[in-house]
Amino acid sequence: MNKVPITVAGADRLREELKQLKNVDRPRITRAIAEAREHGDLKENAEYHAAKEEQGLSEARIRDIEAKLGNAQIIDVTALTPSEKVIFGTTVVLYEVETEAEVRYRIVGEDEADISAGMLSVSSPMARAVIGKREGDEVDVATPGGQKTYEILEVLYI
Repeated sequence: MNKVPITVAGADRLREELKQLKNVDRPRITRAIAEAREHGDLKENAEYHAAKEEQGLSEARIRDIEAKLGNAQIIDVTALTPSEKVIFGTTVVLYEVETEAEVRYRIVGEDEADISAGMLSVSSPMARAVIGKREGDEVDVATPGGQKTYEILEVLYI
């Protein structure tokens, strides 16, 4: 199976969520199921059915996270020799030529992406356009608003 790139911070977040699910949520749900069983008839016991549904969702998320971590290629960009080249994990400062706006994105794994936080999925059109390019290069990106031209102002290995 192919390894999926993820940043150190992204892997840490997944590990923390997994720890929460296994050590806090799982025991709480188990207690809720046991408590609901004590209330009698399980056919019409809404608390029991809700707890079992929550258990199913929680266990599915645990399996999902374990699979993601098992297939992850954790990339620590701070351990790499900095260059002017845009790669996975770098932060890129772009200048949109038409609007003269400056934007800053960190290129991260798909599960880490959050555009409002400046975290851009490695598979997004913007990331695909800038990966492999260098400071000073211009790139054309097809966006929902049409074709846009950006200049790469800075590449940060932070």
